[in-house]
Amino acid sequence: MPTYLTSDSELWFNLQGYLDEQFIQLEELQDDANPNFVEEVVRVFYNDSARLIRNIEMAMGKNPMDFGKLDDVMHQFKGSCSGIGAKKVKRECTRFQDYCKEEDPEGCMGAFQAVKQEHATLKGKLDAYFQLTRQC
Repeated sequence: MPTYLTSDSELWFNLQGYLDEQFIQLEELQDDANPNFVEEVVRVFYNDSARLIRNIEMAMGKNPMDFGKLDDVMHQFKGSCSGIGAKKVKRECTRFQDYCKEEDPEGCMGAFQAVKQEHATLKGKLDAYFQLTRQC
């Protein structure tokens, strides 16, 4: 199976800054026996991350906020991001965790919005990427 993301490809240019080398390593694991491997891994990531986002939203709705719980759930989310190489989402997760350590509810709210925005942006880019790779 070909690796579609190379440093000079248009696909890589579209995803540059959003993904790191972990995504390319996932692509290298894909072969003829499992031609949809990367797409399946990303689908599982988005299913899991949707659940984690709901858990964070519920925890943020509690008064007072349980910053320890929020940090734990975001740590899980950040680990999932690392697994697919979601660099920008992971960076926003780290910002959120920093605000949790400071017990800053406003900072957490803003950082969480950024997490969700980067998550949605990456999903759109990956959806377009997989659509193009299916045509190859």
